[in-house]
Formats: sequence, structure tokens, C-alpha cells
Amino acid sequence: MNDHQSADRHWPTRLAAATAASLTVATGLALRAGAGGELTKYAGDALYTVLVHTLVVLAAPRVRPVTAATVALGVSWAVEFLQISDIPADLSRHSTIARLVLGSTFNPPDLAWYVVGAASAWLAHTATIRVFRTRPSVG
Repeated sequence: MNDHQSADRHWPTRLAAATAASLTVATGLALRAGAGGELTKYAGDALYTVLVHTLVVLAAPRVRPVTAATVALGVSWAVEFLQISDIPADLSRHSTIARLVLGSTFNPPDLAWYVVGAASAWLAHTATIRVFRTRPSVG
């Protein structure tokens, strides 16, 4: 089997991950536009980790749910701890993208909400795999 055939075999997983990423971003933007306060902020933190999880699956479609969730949580925590330095705040002042990706201020409760996001993504990923494994094939 060549690389092209191998990549083609994973297109349904990549399509599902891209769709999940799009829905995650849309949900986050809708929350920011329609709500406010602490709940919105912390839901955004959880969604950030869900988005990282979907991007991990998009890049590595055969990744196990626990591995994708662990990577997503690690990235989220790394970005949060980076906020202890001045680097994200400086970048955020000059770039909307940097502000959205890196944030600007370390906030310890965010760390717990990233766990909520990782757990949610792991559960959704695991459930999706189970549904598609038990679904009868057509044809």
C-alpha cells in the first residue's frame, strides 16, 4: 500500500475531526457573542482544549482518544504556564491571532477547565469510535 492509499483510508476520520474543529470554533464564537461572565470564559477554556484535541486527530487520525486528550491537555497547560512570562501578553497586544491562541494572563482555575475539555473530548472521541466500529457495513 502506498502513502496515497494510506492517506485516503483516513479521510473519514480527518473529515470528522475537521467538522468537530469547525463546530468547536463556532460554539466558542457563539458563546462569546451571546453570553458573558465567568461561565463563558471557562467554557471557552474547555473548548480550547477540545479544539486542540480535534487538531491532534486531524494530524494523526489513528491516534487513540486517551493520547489525543493527553496531548491536548499538555498543550493547553503549556500555553497557560507560558502566560506566567510576558511573551503571550506582548504578542497579544500586537496580534488578534496571538491573543486567541496564547491568551495573555495566567489564571490558575483555567488549568482545571482544560481538564474538563480534555475529558469531554476523550469521551466524544471514544463514543464516536465505538459507534463506527459497531455500525454495520453497507454493501
